[in-house]
Amino acid sequence: MSDSGTPRKTYQQLRSYQWYGVQNLRAFGHRSRTKQMGFSSEDFKGKPVIAILNTWSDMNSCHSHFPQRVEEVKRGIWQAGGFPVELPAMSLGEPFVKPTTMIYRNLLAMEAEELLRSHPVDGVVLMGGCDKTTPALLMAATSMNIPAIYFPAGPMLRGNWRGKTLGSGSDVWKYWAEKRAGNLSELAWVELEDGIARSPGTCMTMGTAATMMSVAETLGFVLPGGSSIPAVDSSHARLASASGRRIVEMVWEDLKPSDILSREAFENAIMVDLALSGSTNAIIHLIAMARRAGIPLSNEDFDAIAQRIPVLGNIRPAGKYLMEDFYYAGGLNGLLARLRGELHLDCPTVNGKTLGENLAGAEVYDDDVIRPLDNPVWAQGGLAVLRGNLAPRGAVIKPAAAEPQLLKHTGPAVVFKNYKDMSTRIDDPELPVTADSVLVLQNAGPIGAPGMPEWGQLPIPKKLLEQGVRDMLRISDARMSGTSYGACVLHVAPESGIGGPLALVRDGDLISLDVSERLLHLHVDDAELQRRRADWVAPKPHYPRGFGRLSAEHISQADEGCDFDFLERGTEAVADPEIF
Repeated sequence: MSDSGTPRKTYQQLRSYQWYGVQNLRAFGHRSRTKQMGFSSEDFKGKPVIAILNTWSDMNSCHSHFPQRVEEVKRGIWQAGGFPVELPAMSLGEPFVKPTTMIYRNLLAMEAEELLRSHPVDGVVLMGGCDKTTPALLMAATSMNIPAIYFPAGPMLRGNWRGKTLGSGSDVWKYWAEKRAGNLSELAWVELEDGIARSPGTCMTMGTAATMMSVAETLGFVLPGGSSIPAVDSSHARLASASGRRIVEMVWEDLKPSDILSREAFENAIMVDLALSGSTNAIIHLIAMARRAGIPLSNEDFDAIAQRIPVLGNIRPAGKYLMEDFYYAGGLNGLLARLRGELHLDCPTVNGKTLGENLAGAEVYDDDVIRPLDNPVWAQGGLAVLRGNLAPRGAVIKPAAAEPQLLKHTGPAVVFKNYKDMSTRIDDPELPVTADSVLVLQNAGPIGAPGMPEWGQLPIPKKLLEQGVRDMLRISDARMSGTSYGACVLHVAPESGIGGPLALVRDGDLISLDVSERLLHLHVDDAELQRRRADWVAPKPHYPRGFGRLSAEHISQADEGCDFDFLERGTEAVADPEIF
């Protein structure tokens, strides 16, 4: 029993005991090979084995500080009486991986789950942060269901250029538009490139990385306040060691993901995502994560909660500030304290306390960065789920990131059959487009692209940029970077690549968007749509072999989380294979 009265595991009940503790030939080999690496019996005998899943690589700038942080995690594990083992996992650096990291989220989830299952591991510290690493690692931990704590990479420092504060992604799109419009010199563009990313860490805007790190903490997987700490702050190093110490205690307590995850925990996560005006990518990831836990979650859950949760985080791209400012203003705990009346406060977390207990004493130190409820950035509707004959299974838009006049709009379609077609023609002076047009990108979904890349923020045609246009209605079955903005309708389901209605749109078709009515409608009668459907030809598969083929055969649609059908709850493997 612990001091709190919680039953504690014995050494003989640990998974690793079957590798190290028993007296047989196999265990002899495990012990001798561990000693081969310079460890002694005192290092691992009678101790829980703690895996550190490290998603570092030289092609992941967000995680470039992880070689130091992993040593600090190990320090905490040693201090608490555990035996740390580092297991490298697929890195998924968002800026570098083609065609998109999204196609590999499920591969990392599979790899992480099998790393844990196949090794003598009693608990795990999950090191992630760059966009897809967070959901992938948490999906794996949920399916494996051994004690797990998440250590977030943390955001990078603010960017700087000519006295202006820069935010990753958001200001890239902003100034790229100005350069294409002829308003920014090549010298200024190079200076921007030099000044926008100044330290290790994830995007410092409320992109997918910051959103998912905040979601991970809200779900209960991060030590309180950990998700907001900048990557280079000394508090981040201390968080690493604290996470290492805590996971050892979690193993003895047998505190597992199934003890933490609940319908209420996911509702808390949705509320935080909305209050931060977080990335629309969080919808897909949270649905996938919930389904791993056997908890039904849908687009409609997000839309319903959005009706009552205001946007309080004044953070780019929907607001003014950056993650460093958010941390100094009180961080996630400050935001959670503002939402206290809406949250399920009795949800357990990795430190053994409830979410409500962790908020004791939480304050906000800047009311403009983390707004009070009576002065929100956006009163409601940080997210809207749309339906109609163009998106029978739903589509999403972030109203706070769009120009208000476009939230109810009807215009003629300008259709691009794929990304190459769009990039080839978007700046053609002869493109028949006006500010009222609706740009439509087809074949950008989970199968059609492949991998559902972040192509949803279609560029404004150059000739319109030169006329001063900075936003227009854009529709696709793609995703959009959480750092992006604009009147972009995303995640149209079912996707065009499998014959969804988006595949049937033609140039000149009128399309109506009405966010207040949650409507996305194609003004083409059913008979004509049936004729077009009969003529539709499925695109050729992108991958004849390998993981790409596996993905195309098993990935679900956006409204189902884009997980593989054989990885969802009900198909999990046994945690302890009988191989001894």
